[in-house]
Amino acid sequence: MLPTYQPATDTAAVPPRQATLWRAMAGNPVRFLLSSWPWRSLVYVGGTLVSCGMAFFAALVLGTFPPALLLIGLPVGVVERWRLRIIERKPVADPHVPVPFGLDWVQRRVTEPATWRELVYAITMLLAISVIDLIALSVLGFFVLFLVIPLVYFVDGGVIDVQVFERTFDSMGELFLLAGVVGVPGTVLTLYGIGVLAGAQAEYAKWLLAPTDADLQNRVRELSQSRTRLVDAFEAERRRIERDLHDGAQQHLVLLTMKLGLAQVELAGQNTRAAALVGEAHQQARLALASMREHIRGIHPQILTDFGLVEAVRELAERCPLAVEVELMLPGRPPTPVESAAYFVISEALTNAVRHADASHVQVTGGFAEGRLLVAVIDDGHGGADPTRGTGLRGLADRVAVMDGTLEISSPKGGPTMIRIDLPCHFQ
Repeated sequence: MLPTYQPATDTAAVPPRQATLWRAMAGNPVRFLLSSWPWRSLVYVGGTLVSCGMAFFAALVLGTFPPALLLIGLPVGVVERWRLRIIERKPVADPHVPVPFGLDWVQRRVTEPATWRELVYAITMLLAISVIDLIALSVLGFFVLFLVIPLVYFVDGGVIDVQVFERTFDSMGELFLLAGVVGVPGTVLTLYGIGVLAGAQAEYAKWLLAPTDADLQNRVRELSQSRTRLVDAFEAERRRIERDLHDGAQQHLVLLTMKLGLAQVELAGQNTRAAALVGEAHQQARLALASMREHIRGIHPQILTDFGLVEAVRELAERCPLAVEVELMLPGRPPTPVESAAYFVISEALTNAVRHADASHVQVTGGFAEGRLLVAVIDDGHGGADPTRGTGLRGLADRVAVMDGTLEISSPKGGPTMIRIDLPCHFQ
């Protein structure tokens, strides 16, 4: 297997597993109670009641147009994914495909499964989760009251009497005993219960609000389609520029060259400054025309558009100062973006062989196998091609990667150099 050129990746050590609420609760109870997790659980559970209030207000606003109530889960999902950062250290991604606001946005949201999962979560939160959280916070408040009774008794000067289960506690010692026997264990157990409640609610929220495999596949498919549209638009723009240069600027240069040639003929034999200037202008016009034709070939050669990849590569081989052997066997015309990508990889490989490899012979081979276009360019130069030392080979790798293809480079010192591309292809 040839080495594959890929961008450098970060090889830093993977950080250790981060603490989670469940791991903290399963550990030392004292360490759990002294950590931030009880407070974070309280904030998360208490924030649910605030979210319910916001959801209820949103329902009142959307209720002016009843069909819009189907979308009430959207703002709830945004808020709840943001609130999950209280419990989950890793942010939860948005499962929706980005779409500009408008009719397309409404149509997309109504047809997305994530929208209906958010609606289910919103209804569950309003009807069940909020009630459970309110009961849990009330129980915690009940036991915390036993902890603060001694302080209230002290501040009030011992005037109040506390009656629990028909027993009256009217001394500081008895109140401290009550706080230690009822308040402390009840508060601790309730804090653990709220931790369990917060963790379970967070898991339930992730289950409904986080992207599923289907959502991720839809996102990938949407991005692939968007990338394909961009590539097609880019190729269409290249062809438009090539056509404008070929039919416009190049024709003007051809006409200018002809006019200057005629003027040079008319002034032939005259040893004047004007004749010399016309001759120089004619030479510069010819050079400009040759340069224009080279630029047109570099943008998108007309032969590639008219006759396809095989003929375009043969034309490259004829213009190359090296001996180039072409063995391309294709059953038809590849899609335009694939054809263009393969052509420019071959063109750049031939240019590198001429300029840098000191090669005398180049072989271009390729074919179609199992839905893939495979092309290899091999030269007998001195090798040593390094993608990290220039932008040419990196640009080729990026161009191929856009088409979901791969580019492999094998170029040991002393040669030979092989550049191989593998592109998905469905022939026209």
